[in-house]
Amino acid sequence: MNYSFEYIDIILLAMIAGFIFLRLRGILGKKTGHEEDMASSFAHDFEFKKPATKKEIYEFDDNAKKEFLSGAKIAYETIITSFASGKISEIKSLLNKDVYNSFNDAIKERFMKQLKNETTFIGINSAEIKEHEQNNDLLEVSVNFISEIITCIKDKDNKIISGDPQKIKRVNDTWKFSRNVRSQNPNWQLVKTEV
Repeated sequence: MNYSFEYIDIILLAMIAGFIFLRLRGILGKKTGHEEDMASSFAHDFEFKKPATKKEIYEFDDNAKKEFLSGAKIAYETIITSFASGKISEIKSLLNKDVYNSFNDAIKERFMKQLKNETTFIGINSAEIKEHEQNNDLLEVSVNFISEIITCIKDKDNKIISGDPQKIKRVNDTWKFSRNVRSQNPNWQLVKTEV
C-alpha cells in the first residue's frame, strides 16, 4: 500500500498551518503577560500625534488604521465563532465586562433551552472605520463590518427553529472597540455591538 499521497497531504497542511501561525503572530504580536490569550486578541501601537494644546488628543494615521482593521477583522470572526460555539471564556480578554456578561447570559439561556447554534463563517466582505474619538484617556473606534455567514438554531431533537443551514446570510454589524491609551495593556476590547 502506498502512503506517499498521505504524507504529501500532511506536509502541505503543516506548511499552511505554519503560514497562518506566522501571519497571526505578525498581526497579534507576542505575549506580554497582560492578556489571557494573545492568540485571540488584537493589539496595535499607534503613532500618536500630539497637538500643542493642554489637552492631548490622540489620532492614528492611515497606516495605523489599516493595521487596526486587520486585527479587528480577526477579532470579529473569532468573537462570532466563539459565541456560536458557546466558548465565551476563550475570548474574555476581547470583551469588556458588559459585553461579556451579555454574551454569557445569551449562551446560558441557549443551554437552558437545549438549543444548538450552528454557524459557518464565510468571510468579511468589508470592514470600514466609521468614526474614532477620544473620551478622556479612552480611544474608541467604531467599525462597520459586512460579512456572510450560514447560521441556524436547532432544538434538542435537531429540528431547525430559526435560520437556514443552506442559505448564506449577509450581516451588517457596527462594533465599537475601546482602548486606554495610557494603559500598559495594548489590547483593544469590544464595548458595544449594533446590528
